[in-house]
Amino acid sequence: MSVTIGQPAPAFTAQDQHGNTVSLGDFKGKKVALYFYPKDDTPGCTAQACNLRDNYQALLGQGVQVIGVSTDSVASHKKFADKYSLPFPLLADEAQTIVNAYGVWKEKNMYGKKYMGTSRETFLISEDGIVEKHIAKVKTDAHAEQLA
Repeated sequence: MSVTIGQPAPAFTAQDQHGNTVSLGDFKGKKVALYFYPKDDTPGCTAQACNLRDNYQALLGQGVQVIGVSTDSVASHKKFADKYSLPFPLLADEAQTIVNAYGVWKEKNMYGKKYMGTSRETFLISEDGIVEKHIAKVKTDAHAEQLA
């Protein structure tokens, strides 16, 4: 499945790093930057999360709620969020439901070895649940600027 700009964003419900249930519907009336990343506490993912953390208040000021998603567990997300003081929800998608709904579960290639994993991509969703923007090439250390 793939997500199309101008179409409704696929609904989702998952647990965040605190064990809270989070759904897209919880954010009606707010823009959502739904960002997908491969793995907690790896260099690129940490740079991306910290860039969003450092710009979080400015993003909130623009009416944008940040939500991260990876296939790591709630416990892994908690450790990652605590280590870097991440103020936004990180959703555990261990069953790969959300990554598949958004079309970011893809074949990857590392050192000639092919495997399936989460592609680093972000979707900006409007206040009424419509996909406004798709960032396929994320700059991990300047990601907040790409959301503007």
